[in-house]
Amino acid sequence: MDSSSSSSATGLGSVDPQLQHFIEVETQKQRFQQLVHQMTELCWEKCMDKPGPKLDSRAEACFVNCVERFIDTSQFILNRLEQTQKSKPVFSESLSD
Repeated sequence: MDSSSSSSATGLGSVDPQLQHFIEVETQKQRFQQLVHQMTELCWEKCMDKPGPKLDSRAEACFVNCVERFIDTSQFILNRLEQTQKSKPVFSESLSD
């Protein structure tokens, strides 16, 4: 099983660059849609007491605050992960040593 996983890892270098870019873009879209879904679900549960024909000002303010906090938190986590990844050696670099 190890030889098949190493051969598939070797084969990744020969993937068409356009296809690889397309996959990366689609993956980013999927992640964004997942974040929007999570944010919507979280804020709905937090801010919507009883659905009605019109959104009251308290619920509207709650939604705005919830979305802003969700975005701030997501950005903080992404920045923290980026810092953590920069401080650790990349796997391929450690193999060449």
